[in-house]
Amino acid sequence: MPLYQIKQQTVHQIKPSSFKNERELQKLFEENLEPLLGVRFVASEFTTGDRQRGRIDSLGVDQDGTPVIVEYKKSGKENVINQGLFYLDWLVDHKGDFTLVAQEALGKDIELDWSSPRLILVAESFSEYDKYAVNRIGANIQLWTYRRYGTDFLFLESIFATINQKASKKEKPTAATTTSDDIEVIEEVIYTLDDHLKGKSEDVKILFEALKERIFALNVDNDVLEKPNKIYISYKHGKNFCEVRPQSKEIKIWLDIPYGDLDDPKKISRDVSNVGHYGTGEVETKLGSLAELEDVMYLVEQSYNQTL
Repeated sequence: MPLYQIKQQTVHQIKPSSFKNERELQKLFEENLEPLLGVRFVASEFTTGDRQRGRIDSLGVDQDGTPVIVEYKKSGKENVINQGLFYLDWLVDHKGDFTLVAQEALGKDIELDWSSPRLILVAESFSEYDKYAVNRIGANIQLWTYRRYGTDFLFLESIFATINQKASKKEKPTAATTTSDDIEVIEEVIYTLDDHLKGKSEDVKILFEALKERIFALNVDNDVLEKPNKIYISYKHGKNFCEVRPQSKEIKIWLDIPYGDLDDPKKISRDVSNVGHYGTGEVETKLGSLAELEDVMYLVEQSYNQTL
């Protein structure tokens, strides 16, 4: 995709460039994981031990507390998928090791959601075969492509995302122990949409379905992800753009956009950055009737557009 800079109504094309090596690419991402991917940095070049020898490029925790592995490839021709799956399998089997390093980086009170650990693969390009492969695998895998222009511009695009939604019922928590300081890790309960809608009125269920349909319609490539959590349902395009919590008579929505950047002509939102709230976003709004849907979606779309 050509990139042009406009100066005094004259366009100048900025030529594509490249990173010197894979380490330079990794370093840039690790220093900016949160603004780029919505992931808090935990560790770099993490060694997986003697039994499953390897070195994970980046470990992190996303906005919903989900453990994340990020693997980078300077070229799209390298087989990063198999390597990433190997590390994802290691992560699931070594929850205690990850918990320990996450607590060291982010604090002892970090809450982790083990229901669907994420694997993010970053490369200049992926083939159609790669997309087909990750779709068939069914794990929580996301493919991101990048393009560097000159020294000051980076284009980043989510081209494929999937999430493992095989579990339809809540699973009972199970305990797992590791040899790392005998940390005991309790599996998170897997939550579903049914959990959030259970006991709600038909009016609220109709509202939720209408809102959900409009949220998914924001992206024609079908790479908006829906993830039910304990307290809310998050919607992400790479990173969170809104969180939804059905209540008895209305739906609360939090938007991941600075309050000062939001155009809200109807004044239906409020800044909750300094107020206790459930979502990762710091702007709160409500949906109480279908008549309000257009106004609410006007705000949701602005938050979504920040992920493009």
